Amino acid sequence: MNPRYIRNFCIIAHIDHGKSTLADRLLEYTGTISPREMKDQLLDDMDLERERGITIKAKAVRLSYDSRDGQTYELNLIDTPGHVDFSYEVSRSLSACEGAILVIDAAQGIQAQTLANVYMAMDQGLELIPVVNKIDLPGAEPERIVEEIETTLGYPASEVLLISAKEGLGIEEVLEAVVERVPAPGGDGVSPLRALIFDSKYDSYKGVIAYVRIFEGSVAKGQVLKLMSNGTDFEVLEVTMFEPSPTPVPGLGVGEVGGIATGLKDVSRCRVGDTLTDNSSPADVPLPGYRSLKPMVFAGLYPIDTKDHAFLKDGLDKLTLNDASLSYEPEESVALGPGFRCGFLGLLHMEIVQERLEREYGLDLITTSPSVAYRVNLHNGDTRFVESPSGLPAAGDISDIEEPWLDLIIIAPDRYIGAVMELVKEHRGKYTKMEYLTSGPGDGAGAGQGRVSMEFQMPLAELLVDFYDRLKSRTQGYASLDYTVSGYKVAPLVKLDVLVNGQPVDALSLIVHSDQAQRRGRALVQSLRSLIPRQMFDVPIQAAVGSRVIARETIKAMRKNVLAKCYGGDVTRKRKLLEKQAAGKKRMKRVGNVEIPQEAFMVILKLGK
Repeated sequence: MNPRYIRNFCIIAHIDHGKSTLADRLLEYTGTISPREMKDQLLDDMDLERERGITIKAKAVRLSYDSRDGQTYELNLIDTPGHVDFSYEVSRSLSACEGAILVIDAAQGIQAQTLANVYMAMDQGLELIPVVNKIDLPGAEPERIVEEIETTLGYPASEVLLISAKEGLGIEEVLEAVVERVPAPGGDGVSPLRALIFDSKYDSYKGVIAYVRIFEGSVAKGQVLKLMSNGTDFEVLEVTMFEPSPTPVPGLGVGEVGGIATGLKDVSRCRVGDTLTDNSSPADVPLPGYRSLKPMVFAGLYPIDTKDHAFLKDGLDKLTLNDASLSYEPEESVALGPGFRCGFLGLLHMEIVQERLEREYGLDLITTSPSVAYRVNLHNGDTRFVESPSGLPAAGDISDIEEPWLDLIIIAPDRYIGAVMELVKEHRGKYTKMEYLTSGPGDGAGAGQGRVSMEFQMPLAELLVDFYDRLKSRTQGYASLDYTVSGYKVAPLVKLDVLVNGQPVDALSLIVHSDQAQRRGRALVQSLRSLIPRQMFDVPIQAAVGSRVIARETIKAMRKNVLAKCYGGDVTRKRKLLEKQAAGKKRMKRVGNVEIPQEAFMVILKLGK
């Protein structure tokens, strides 16, 4: 198709502001989906997405739209996630587009992730179309939200569209705005092919299927292409467009979005962000691609049955193809055997990856306690990054330990300022800045009706356990947050070991602030006491920092009445039976192993609660 009549755009918003519902209405209005095939959140095709009601993976779809001027346009839409853990999906989608629809809830207004997405879109030079959704809600305040958009984002009220995606109000205006405001793609069809891989998946029959956006040149079935990063070449088995299911087409031209079946079986060769070009007449310079993403949270994944280790590696291989923000490397645990140390963007990302591995690959997994990457400076001048407590050098070799800190933005009604500040202080955070987004105390809206944006600095480790839940609890669900990693700062950190029956369990170790070590250690051993089953002997559970035990609980032995059959005789006979039982328990304790159930490894996630 002529690139003049192609528009590439995505939908961005804070979580639960109506992105997927708006995508449903656009599919319906353009006739891409028949009424018989239509269902809610059509593009959220993973079971996990439908169960949780959230978008996890960005989805692409082609719409054909006849505009008011009588011209037919090809609209390539990418629906993106809203949760902060999946912001990398958003940044990848933005680089394949020229414009974006910014959806804002008519009741909630601008939230933290709204601002983060706006800044990402502006950095990539995209044309933004602000849309206020859910105007049909009883608590909707579209006039106030439009004013908020004007003052905070700088878009005039005349450019803001008022819609209800659920009721289908204003959908035609959104499509017309896309046609009029989003620029047509640049590039030309005669230059050497340059196609950006913005997503990919693995197919058992067709190998790696790369989702691409054509920036220059064209691609057709049977053409021999190569990946510019590693020189791997392959013949194109199939070219598809998403309507929304993959539909075979002869080829793709400049500005178009589609899928290319590569036939490659080695998933490590075809990576998101790489550039495809023609093998016979290659381009000189690859496309910019994506900045490499550093995982924020690290945890160990271990198969319950060690025979599943190879299946776990295969599953992680295929997930990293589809999820470039996931990283992993082999790891060995004394307690759990062989496994992998995985890097995630956050706790939700970790939870989703574990659930996908269990469902899609039939694995039973244990996830160890999450930690962050610490920077350890040694006395000999070396610097080492440590992602798990077991990798921490001996205390005598360490000069100091630095932990990652965040720049944190929290948006909430002004009546919760005190509660938010107190919560951040409890988590070792520091206040930096505050500004009102809407009418503050004493303004026309009345005291206590304003919404404020508060900025803090806080250690990443403090965000991991329960910060978000407690923030929602203290603000009655009204607060939203977004964060970026700002750097490293020195902190008095120590390694907290857990000993079960005198043996250290490396998978339960933690790196904690020295002020919190005793409280965390006591909470941990108390929780483990109720989770580890009783044995025939007493089992001590200890929390220790170095050689110093700071907390202890004991799981009492199961009692067996050895005197039940002793129906006669003097006291010496009873004493002999009791002494024999005591000697047996002592021997059992010396050689016995204590089995630790899977729930025990998850208790660290619940410590703060």
